[in-house]
Amino acid sequence: MELSVVPVAKPEATNFIFGQSHFIKTVDDLHEALAGTVPGIRFGLAFCEASGKRLVRWSGTDEALIDLACENALAIGAGHTFLIFLGDGFFPVNVLPAVRAVPEVCRIYCATANPTEVIIAQTDAGRGVLGVVDGAPPLGIETDADITWRRDLLRKIGYKL
Repeated sequence: MELSVVPVAKPEATNFIFGQSHFIKTVDDLHEALAGTVPGIRFGLAFCEASGKRLVRWSGTDEALIDLACENALAIGAGHTFLIFLGDGFFPVNVLPAVRAVPEVCRIYCATANPTEVIIAQTDAGRGVLGVVDGAPPLGIETDADITWRRDLLRKIGYKL
C-alpha cells in the first residue's frame, strides 16, 4: 500500500463539499438536489466512476466550477468520490441536507472553504480515501470577546436572530 496526500486546488474563499457515493446516477441526482434547493445556485460537480469506463463524470451550472471539480476529482482519483464546488455567496450549510438526502450518498468527508488535503491509500485494487485534513489546528480557546464576535457574525450573515 502506498500513502499520498492530494491537496484540493481551489481559490482561497471557494467552498466545496467532498464525499463518497455508490452509483453513476449520483451526478444527475446531486445536480437536481442542488438546483432544487437554492434558486440560481452556481456550482460544478465531478464524480469518479469506479468501474466500467472509469471516467470523471460531471455536471453543474458554472463552467469554471465544473472545470475545478473535474481537475480535483482526477487528481484525487478515488473510486466513487465526488466534489461539489460552490460559487461565491453559496455555502455548504445551505445545501448539505439536500446532498445527504441523495440516496447514493454514503459519506461526506468535509464541507469547507479551508485549505484541504485528502489522504489517499493506493493498493493494487485502486485508490481509497483515508480521511481529510481540513484547515489548521486551533491556536487557543475563544474568549468572551471571541464569542461576541462569532454571534455578531452569525447575525450579520443571517444565520441567527
